Amino acid sequence: MSTDNVTYSSADEPDVEYSSADEGPDAYSGSYETTEGRVYTVSGGDWDTISPAPEGEHDRIVVNMGPQHPSTHGVLRLILEIDGENVTEARAGIGYLHTGIEKNMEFRSWVQGVTFVTRMDYLTPMFNETAYCLAVEKALDITEQVPERATVIRVIMMELNRIASHLVALATGGMELGALTAMEFGFRERELVLDIFEMVSGLRMNSAYVRPGGVAQDLPPGGEQKIRDTIPLLRKRLKDTADLLVDNSIWMGRTVGIGYLDLAGCMALGITGPILRSTGLPYDLRKAQPYCGYENYEFDVITKDTSDVYGRFLIRIEEMEQSLRIVEQALDRLKPGPVMVEDKKIAWPAQLSIGSDGQGNSPEHIQKIMAESMEALIHHFKLVTEGFRVPTGQVYAAVESPKGELGCHLVSSGGTRPYRVHFRDPSFTNLQSVAAMSEGSMISDVIAAVASIDPVMGGVDR
Repeated sequence: MSTDNVTYSSADEPDVEYSSADEGPDAYSGSYETTEGRVYTVSGGDWDTISPAPEGEHDRIVVNMGPQHPSTHGVLRLILEIDGENVTEARAGIGYLHTGIEKNMEFRSWVQGVTFVTRMDYLTPMFNETAYCLAVEKALDITEQVPERATVIRVIMMELNRIASHLVALATGGMELGALTAMEFGFRERELVLDIFEMVSGLRMNSAYVRPGGVAQDLPPGGEQKIRDTIPLLRKRLKDTADLLVDNSIWMGRTVGIGYLDLAGCMALGITGPILRSTGLPYDLRKAQPYCGYENYEFDVITKDTSDVYGRFLIRIEEMEQSLRIVEQALDRLKPGPVMVEDKKIAWPAQLSIGSDGQGNSPEHIQKIMAESMEALIHHFKLVTEGFRVPTGQVYAAVESPKGELGCHLVSSGGTRPYRVHFRDPSFTNLQSVAAMSEGSMISDVIAAVASIDPVMGGVDR
C-alpha cells in the first residue's frame, strides 16, 4: 500500500492521521521510504485492533459462490455479501466460459456459422440454429422460398428441444433443492428426445441440423413413426415429475414466495420466458411475432401470477404438454417434398443420407459430380469452400427459446462471411434478475432463484 496520508486506527487510541514524513506508532506494520512515499506492510495482529467494526454493526462476509459450484448451472460466479445467512448484496460474475463464438463466425462462411451457434446454449441447439438461419434467410430474402416440409421439421425439432431443455431445468433444479428423484426422472425422459435427435441428425447434441434454406437432410425412413411412438411415452412419464412435486409441501416450502420478481421488475430488466410469464403476462414470440408457421398451430401460452420459483416450475411442467400438442399437429402437417430451397446457388448440393457411421453423402450425388458432370463438381467445390454471398445490410430475427427471447442480429458486407453476428441470449439478460430475486433472502433461496432462471453459461459467455 502506497499513500501520502495514512489513517491509523487501534482499539486503544483515537484515529490519528500521519503524513508520509512522520513516524506513526503501529504495532503491526513495518515501513520504508520509496520515491512515491512511505510504504507500510501490515502483518500479524488481530483484525479488530486494526479496523474495528462500527458500534452496533454486525460483521458482513463476502462469499464467492462459484464459479465451480454445483448450484450455479455451469461456470457462473455469484458474489454474495451476507449478514449471517441473509444475503445483503448479490452480483453475478460471468466470462469464465468465453468461447469467442460470435467473433469466430466472422472468419467462417454462412453455412459454417451453424456449427458455431449450435454450441452456444448447448441445451437448446435447435433454437440457436433456427434463429441464425432465419436471420440469414431474411438477409437473403428467401424466407418464403423455404420448403414447407423443412419448416415443419424445424418446428418438430424445436418443440422436442424445448421439452429436453425444460427437463434439464426441472432435473437440476430439483437436485439442487434435494429432490434427487426429480433429477432421475428428468434425465430419463430427456434420453427419449436425444434418441430422436440422433436418429434424425446423427448427433445427440450440437448437430448443425438446421441450415440456411432448410434442413441438412430429411427425416430418415421410419422417423415420423418413431416420433409418434415416443409422444405417448413422454406424456405418460412427464406426469411422474408433476406427481412428485406439484402440491408437495416440502417442495412448496422451498419455492413458494421465493425468488420474487414482479412484472415491473421484469419489464425494467428486459426479462423474458417463464420468468416473465410467471407474472401473468402471456408474452410468447410464437404468438406475438409468429415464425416458422406457428400461427397455424393450436397451443396455449402458459402463465401464472405467483412471480416466484414455484410459478416458473409449474409453467415449465405445463409448457412441455403444449410442446407435445404442437409436435402432434406438425406430424399431421408433414407432406412429401424437398427440405432445402431450390436455388442451387444457396442450397447445399449434396442430399445427405445417414450411413452406418451416422454421417455420409448421397452415393447418387457423388457418382454424378465425380463421373458425369465437371460443372457440378466445380459448383460443389466453390459452394463448400467459398460459400454463397449475402447482400449488404442488417437484419434481426428472434425465436421463443425455452428460456425466453433468443434473437440474432446479423450484419453483412456483401461477402461470403458475416461482417458481424450478435445474439440476444435470454440467459445473459435473465441473469440480471439475480440481485432483485436474492437480496434480502437467505443463501439457500439464492440456489432456488438461480435454478428458476435456468441460465446456461454457454449462451451467456458466447
